Amino acid sequence: MATLMYHMLSSSSLLSLGFYHLICTTRNRLKSAGDYVAKPYHPLSFISQPHLRRLPLYLLLLCLLISLIHQSLVSLDADPLLKGHTPVHRFTSLQAAAVVFSFLILVVFLLISESTSLLPLPPDLFFALTAALFYLQYSVSDSSASVQTSDLQAKCDSVSARISALSALLCLVIAVQPRLFLADVALAASICLQGLWVLQTGLSLYVDAFIPEGCHKLLDVVTGVEGSTKCDLEDSKLRAIAILDLAFVVHVMFVLLIVTVTYAAVAKTIGIRRFGSYEALPNADSSHIQMKAMTGTQA
Repeated sequence: MATLMYHMLSSSSLLSLGFYHLICTTRNRLKSAGDYVAKPYHPLSFISQPHLRRLPLYLLLLCLLISLIHQSLVSLDADPLLKGHTPVHRFTSLQAAAVVFSFLILVVFLLISESTSLLPLPPDLFFALTAALFYLQYSVSDSSASVQTSDLQAKCDSVSARISALSALLCLVIAVQPRLFLADVALAASICLQGLWVLQTGLSLYVDAFIPEGCHKLLDVVTGVEGSTKCDLEDSKLRAIAILDLAFVVHVMFVLLIVTVTYAAVAKTIGIRRFGSYEALPNADSSHIQMKAMTGTQA
């Protein structure tokens, strides 16, 4: 249950971060199309207090801190169900904790850069560092997938690693081309996709109602340690992997729908604000009559 709760918290955090970045990016692009530049951080514009305007950074730090504590505690547990057993589990958990700690340090640097002048952090450097951390996340997830005895867990980790690799590539593109709006939107979409996939992973591995047919939870009889889900028969494994592939496609389509609806909603809001008040244009017929009168007077 604790593992499922952690997956739900991680999913909601990633979805909120990606959705907020998508809204702010679209809003900045529509309000200043010619001067658009990708930003690593968007303060709350409707709040006047400087400290409260940085509330998204504070919430992100809190979520990263919770994730760091969770990964550190998980590394202390025994897991004989991995290839290599408990020592491998502890090393992979510590690697995940190290990646989370690196993201935490980067957000602290960004907060210092935004609030003081002690550590000026250019946006291109921030995106380059973020790309490196996302690539590190890809490496950790990929190595974690290779040591899983659970085929479903390995599949979920492999898909998560690919999403992290996509985020790393997009951050690198933004660092080189900060005016590329599509890359910034795609980065927000990839974060939302990662959040949805984290939720899918938690449901598929730890909730009985979502575990594919023919699969079951792993259990070490000697120690009583429970693991993720495993399929005994080859047909059941292939069917479960196909279900996960279908779920991933559905998540991608849902993220595309979110991006489209968000862009349309923000565009409508910006359009109402921009064109809500207007002055009546002069009537073409009256202007023509006035011109004829002026011509007759001069004649």
